[in-house]
Amino acid sequence: MSSPYILVLYYSRHGATMKLAQRIANGIEQTGMEARLRTVPPVSTVCEATEDSIPEEGAVYCSEDDLRFCSGLAMGSPTRFGNMAAPLKYFLDGTSNLWLTGALVDKPATLFTSTASLHGGQESTLLSMMLPLLHHGMIIHGVPYTEPSLTETHTGGTPYGTSHLAGKESNLPLSEHEEQLCIAQGKRLATLAMKLHRTHDTE
Repeated sequence: MSSPYILVLYYSRHGATMKLAQRIANGIEQTGMEARLRTVPPVSTVCEATEDSIPEEGAVYCSEDDLRFCSGLAMGSPTRFGNMAAPLKYFLDGTSNLWLTGALVDKPATLFTSTASLHGGQESTLLSMMLPLLHHGMIIHGVPYTEPSLTETHTGGTPYGTSHLAGKESNLPLSEHEEQLCIAQGKRLATLAMKLHRTHDTE
């Protein structure tokens, strides 16, 4: 069996959510744990549309086994009308086998998002992403207020998970506070995953 890893699963249209995923992965790896970056393909209203099995750039597409065998999950999406993007929802809708077998029960999970405007539905998007993970029996955590950047930020950042203000052109860089929150969120997820892994090993 492979060594424990954290799955960092995201969908990104213009790259802002991908940047968050990369920084969260940095935080995970600072604990010595592997971060496995994965994405999902876009969806189309044209039924005949297909995608190559490997994207031309960026992270590879997530498989069911990537999710099944992870020790923890960080999941991110841009905001779409206050909700997660359809490609990520489509992927999650296909995970019923994992739900039936309880494969994700008691694994820690955390969320992240990006929006074009400061009040563009960041928190509702994070909450929408929690729902399927709760049905899977995962343990959801956010960003505690012991992280100073959470009260100092003038861009993104919520206790429900890190967020990023990408701007109307989706080209704003991550702010210092957003980067700090990503690192802290990744570290916390990895630390919780390692603690839960040790607990299950002793049962």
